[in-house]
Amino acid sequence: MLTPVLETKPKTDWVALAEEVLAGKKLTKEEALTILQAPDTEVLTLLQGAYRIRSHYYGNKVKLNMIINAKSGLCPEDCGYCSQSIVSTAPIEKYPQLSKDVLVDGASKAKEAKAGTYCIVMSGRRPTDKEVDNVIEAVREIKEQHNMKICACLGLITPEQAVRLKEAGVDRFNHNINTSASNHANITSTHTYDDRIATLNAVKEAGMSPCSGVILGMGESDEEIVEMAYALYEIDADSIPVNFLNAIPGTPLGSMKKIGAMKCLKALALFRYINPTKEIRISGGREVNLRHLQPMGLYAANSIFVGDYLTTDGQKTQWDHEMIEDLGFEIEECAFDSGPPVLHQ
Repeated sequence: MLTPVLETKPKTDWVALAEEVLAGKKLTKEEALTILQAPDTEVLTLLQGAYRIRSHYYGNKVKLNMIINAKSGLCPEDCGYCSQSIVSTAPIEKYPQLSKDVLVDGASKAKEAKAGTYCIVMSGRRPTDKEVDNVIEAVREIKEQHNMKICACLGLITPEQAVRLKEAGVDRFNHNINTSASNHANITSTHTYDDRIATLNAVKEAGMSPCSGVILGMGESDEEIVEMAYALYEIDADSIPVNFLNAIPGTPLGSMKKIGAMKCLKALALFRYINPTKEIRISGGREVNLRHLQPMGLYAANSIFVGDYLTTDGQKTQWDHEMIEDLGFEIEECAFDSGPPVLHQ
């Protein structure tokens, strides 16, 4: 009796696909899905392809970003992932906006950590004009003291506030899409996906660099992750933070399971293949989701946060510096672009 031959799906040549991306190819959604659904045994070659793209534009340089939580808790929004939301019972520190002097001092600490970008982040739906005034005063003083990029993340802002922030010296504004348009209503009900897009449009119109990313691990499907990657491509976000849910007890998503380190690596590769020229940043939750595979993520990404996050701890900055050194990579202490991404053959 003849044994039936089982058909096996041919392996994708990830490096060849990377070369096609470098030649200008835009992946189809079917090709993008194959990245997320690749066998774990292909992760090394998948990352080899992602690294081919990353190294072409960024060499072995790694950008460091540092956050200051400029206003904690007290938020009227109901985002299911967030310990600062009105529906969260997580025991976090809550305080109004920090003073200008504290914000300025935080920039000096970021500089000491070799961070080229300092991120001023506030909780809340939208900032008041008085809060914007305080950020503006801090940014002006920081710019006088340090040659560093300033990113603000203040919630939904008006076009007028965006212009004022730009004129004060804010280089970049972060407003994450967080999830796909199709999944957004499952994560929050107090604002819409379109509200977030409107803020990003105001940021771009004011001349600030748009920063927008995602949080993975909130129950989304692979198709929705692909949707997110393409949405950020269409938004033309210059910087894309890829967060992995750090499920916090007391939040609606506090019981979610981790998506697994291998899936995290595939997701980082996906965002690199779809957004080849952009700054891809491994962000919140990397320590608890990627765990010991964190260094491998930098073969796809070219940026990380150092220090603590908003209400959760990061790992020691020294460990991040050592991780980068052990990879043979180099910290890019000046975050300002000297022009288009440098092409490395």
